[in-house]
Amino acid sequence: MKLNVVSKGEHDLEVEVLGENETLLNPIKQALLADKDVEFAEYIIEHPTLATPKIFLRTKGKAKPEVVLKRTIKGLVAEFDQFETAFAAELKKK
Repeated sequence: MKLNVVSKGEHDLEVEVLGENETLLNPIKQALLADKDVEFAEYIIEHPTLATPKIFLRTKGKAKPEVVLKRTIKGLVAEFDQFETAFAAELKKK
């Protein structure tokens, strides 16, 4: 995966996410929208095979968008780790 920061402002961030699709981008968007410091979050894929997907983020108050995105990604990784642990434990019961 390759990332490219297209634009970064005090409260705005736009990042291209090369080689990915909705499978990765939608959970990120949903987690961002659940964050109290996020005013707006969306991703766009203009054309599935020709365009580079982008994530857009706008934060509120003093929250820096790059900090919020990093925090969100760490939270998602933790959730997936918990799921993996619970799933492995359940498989051992069977």
